[in-house]
Amino acid sequence: MESDTRRGTPETQAHGRPVAGVDARTRPARRRRGRVPAVLAAAAACLLAFPGAVPNTFGRLGSLLETFLPWLGLVVPVLLVVARARRSAVVLLVLLPVACLWLGRYGGAPAAGGAPAYDITVVQHNVSDENSDPEGTVRTLRDARPQLIALQELTPAALPAYRAALAPGHPHHAVHGTVGLWSAYPLRDVRPLDIRPPGFGADWNRGLRATAVTPYGEVAVLVAHLPSVRIGPTGLRSGPRDAGAALLGGAIAAEPAGRVIVLGDLNGTVEDRGLAPVTDRLGPAPATLAFSWPAALPLARIDQVLARTATVVGISTLPRTGSDHLPVAARIRM
Repeated sequence: MESDTRRGTPETQAHGRPVAGVDARTRPARRRRGRVPAVLAAAAACLLAFPGAVPNTFGRLGSLLETFLPWLGLVVPVLLVVARARRSAVVLLVLLPVACLWLGRYGGAPAAGGAPAYDITVVQHNVSDENSDPEGTVRTLRDARPQLIALQELTPAALPAYRAALAPGHPHHAVHGTVGLWSAYPLRDVRPLDIRPPGFGADWNRGLRATAVTPYGEVAVLVAHLPSVRIGPTGLRSGPRDAGAALLGGAIAAEPAGRVIVLGDLNGTVEDRGLAPVTDRLGPAPATLAFSWPAALPLARIDQVLARTATVVGISTLPRTGSDHLPVAARIRM
């Protein structure tokens, strides 16, 4: 007797088509397979919308999240692949607000009529105390044609090279400790800016204040380098940085000049609540993915240009120098 191998199982018809009840049974399984990615997408949306809801009580987890907040956008392409593989419409629907929130925060919006108008360009750069090419670094900075240049981690050995290289286009300068300001405009009222956290020695000098006399009026320029933060098994250690930010914020609040520009390596992003004493007293920075650190694989922008009674209309990074930071150039409308 010859067997008929084409009959198949009881769940299939003679022509190989599934019976009606099989699809109905598989739908709940597909929905279950989409639950985890849907929950992950919903969590990403909540974190993008309300990062401040994550507490800073243990390991500064809130600040850690805010430091790398733009990277939450990576869940969109990853979960899109998952949603396609699992044929989950629910995941696609939940991903829509994630994409919208990310684009709203970091996507930027083109200005009507082209790039926004600006009056001056400034450059902020932590040049690194291990930078062996001051002259090459200066060439990169000058290519942006800035009127103001703020530098951090200046060493006594490298300072003469920076002075000589910057002098032709920026004859006015001020240096205090390891920070400096070079200007195409005259500087006056130059003085140290005390942002030294409690417990730091008297030789810790990382701030200065000067008045730049520009064609658009006088502007107070504050140059700062806040203490470093550390990421370890217990989370983010940012106590000294936060204390320095509080002192810098107090100096901004007490600054009598109406127009203020802050340039510095603040060792934090503008989203990080640890910098709130500073950022709350200044205008918002443009939403941008111009990451400045580490230079080899930039993950965050911790080099900041912020202003009061002036508007930072654009921020970008410059090519890599001999530093572990990328230079940051900003256009400012006075």
